[in-house]
Amino acid sequence: MAVTTGCGSAPPPDERARPDTVVETSEMRTPRVVDDSGRPPVTFDPCLDLPDEVMTEAGYDAAHKEFSDLPMGWYTFLGCTFRKSDPIPGLRRGYSLSVMAGNVSLDEEVAKNGHVATATTMNGRSALLELDPNIKDTCTYVLQSTFGIVVFSRMYHKDHPGPVPQDAWCTDMEPLVRAIEPLIGN
Repeated sequence: MAVTTGCGSAPPPDERARPDTVVETSEMRTPRVVDDSGRPPVTFDPCLDLPDEVMTEAGYDAAHKEFSDLPMGWYTFLGCTFRKSDPIPGLRRGYSLSVMAGNVSLDEEVAKNGHVATATTMNGRSALLELDPNIKDTCTYVLQSTFGIVVFSRMYHKDHPGPVPQDAWCTDMEPLVRAIEPLIGN
């Protein structure tokens, strides 16, 4: 699985992959990106399905969210990156939150990142908490869905030299993911 959680910004959106209008069906929107893998379509689109007011209330700048699409042929990820500017001088400059919905299974994620993952649940939903010491200052929750997984990866942007203690990487992250989890659907 090619989910990036390191430094840098999300790739620019491929305007050809996003239709100008949203096509509604009786129960859900047609996915904006599909693959030819035979896997379920990704029916949760973080940039379109996370209400701006929810992200704004959580302190993220929903007006400047960044789309990222990763159609890989054998799987697809739809992503959105949000920024949170809540500087504390000498401590942090803020956070960036990447939310990626993909049609790979939780078992595939465990096979890839099980060495840094702890099984957990989020509002009764099977999930993983991933803390990879090689991806500094990043806290990742991976939630199971009917189409695959939804990855919440938050990077702590420090405002000081030296490392951020690992126990600070996930500060206030769990309540955020618990609040957003019902929006994913089944």
